[in-house]
Amino acid sequence: MLEHSALDRTYAALADPTRRLLLRRLRDGEARITDLARPLPMTFAGVSNHVAILEAAGLVQREVRGREHWVSVRADGLVEAERWIAEQSAAWEGRADALAARLERRRR
Repeated sequence: MLEHSALDRTYAALADPTRRLLLRRLRDGEARITDLARPLPMTFAGVSNHVAILEAAGLVQREVRGREHWVSVRADGLVEAERWIAEQSAAWEGRADALAARLERRRR
């Protein structure tokens, strides 16, 4: 069985538009799952499932206060994904610069 890394879980979580919407809503601060679910065309259980996926990916954290589940964004949730993107960008920029230099030499 294939084991998924934290990076795999992060990108899988971000691949879903509903989960990205939930993250955008949480930018302003923590919210109850009930409040997150209210405007969406899905059940509370469906939204709770999306929150669980975001939680497993390390993008949000849940705190239970009495009967209510509060969700907030984890500040460090995207660090590994951002690092991976930066590494890929640097590698491709280096290749593009090398290609541009080679084409410039051929043009002379």
